[in-house]
Amino acid sequence: MTRKKKTRSLSDKVTIRTGKRKDYKKWRHENPDQVTSSRRFTQKKVQQRKLQAARKLARQQQATSIGIHPSGDTRNNSDKDE
Repeated sequence: MTRKKKTRSLSDKVTIRTGKRKDYKKWRHENPDQVTSSRRFTQKKVQQRKLQAARKLARQQQATSIGIHPSGDTRNNSDKDE
């Protein structure tokens, strides 16, 4: 006995916005100027970036310095002679 073939979805053929995820994604792609992040999300991201920057600065200050150029600002002597 053969199984009945499944029907294709009609969601692609619908022209009205029904609130479904696919419709919303399409609408959002077509109207980027009307889409903005919420204030709460924006503030959260700003706070996360500040915290990340503070952690990075703390890591940099805690790290040991390696003596690649230990005497400070000494460059090639050939540049200074000219």
